[in-house]
Amino acid sequence: MLADKKIVFSGVQPSGNLTIGNYLGAIKNFSRFSEDYKTFYCVVDLHAITVRQVPAELRRRTYETLALYMACGLDEKKNTLFVQSHVPAHAELGWILDCYTMFGELSRMTQFKDKSQKHAENINAGLFTYPALMAADILLYQTDVVPTGVDQKQHLELARDIAERFNQVYGDTFTVPESYIPTDTMKIMSLQEPTAKMSKSDPNDNAVVRILDSKDDIMRKFKKAVTDSEASVRFSEDKPGVSNLMTIYHAFTGKSFEDIEREFDGRGYGDFKMAVGEACADGLAPVREEFARLMADKAHLESVMKNGADEAAYYARKTMSKVRRKIGFVN
Repeated sequence: MLADKKIVFSGVQPSGNLTIGNYLGAIKNFSRFSEDYKTFYCVVDLHAITVRQVPAELRRRTYETLALYMACGLDEKKNTLFVQSHVPAHAELGWILDCYTMFGELSRMTQFKDKSQKHAENINAGLFTYPALMAADILLYQTDVVPTGVDQKQHLELARDIAERFNQVYGDTFTVPESYIPTDTMKIMSLQEPTAKMSKSDPNDNAVVRILDSKDDIMRKFKKAVTDSEASVRFSEDKPGVSNLMTIYHAFTGKSFEDIEREFDGRGYGDFKMAVGEACADGLAPVREEFARLMADKAHLESVMKNGADEAAYYARKTMSKVRRKIGFVN
């Protein structure tokens, strides 16, 4: 029964074409939660506007991100898929939690420091307080489990601190969420700087393989991928470029690192890079095809948005009714 199921929440910004790192490290694995959990997957457009957006592009990317969720295997019948701004309770609870979040806590957030450097011309209050909005996203649904990358762990810890602080003042109100970092998660690194994580905002296009890249683009990027001068396909800490390519090849083919080393023993990096590119392009082909089909049916995407927002709002109302009463608002 649904009442017995724990709740999973995750959100992704509509801030550009998602990478194979997003796909292999997170979204591809999301579908397995839907059998055992009640799942909420959200396109967090409120978070996106902490950086200046072109309105038409933000709208387009919102549709695209939802379509990508679905193309990567998230069935709208098994998962609640919705857009953050379609459920106003996110913004309402975000403001309330601002008032239970300490200035010092927010000032220690490493992502605020990073984004402030990247967007020095627009260090706005939303950029500073958005971890409290992220906490609201999670706590609004009484979330038990949040699939978390290492880069978001600090924000989840803050959400836990806020929930515990609120609960201490007003009694049991919010579920204190746990992070879920699967041991088999693929950490995909930049093709040009293999000691850094692959990022969809990387200005170097050759460093990033995006889910919707054409096969020609994928092959070109792998051809230019940084390796080393040893010409030996071997998984090792001192070979970050080769190890990253092996991780990608393993993810798309299921072959073990030992099998990959044997397969390319005595062969040059040229053959290896082409094989990785082919495996990646072939693995993404069904996703790209399904994405194109979904984007051609805007009415269906809007139906998914509406149904998802209606269901999310039902859960949100239950939490907000409790919060409003406890802090003294008149219902």
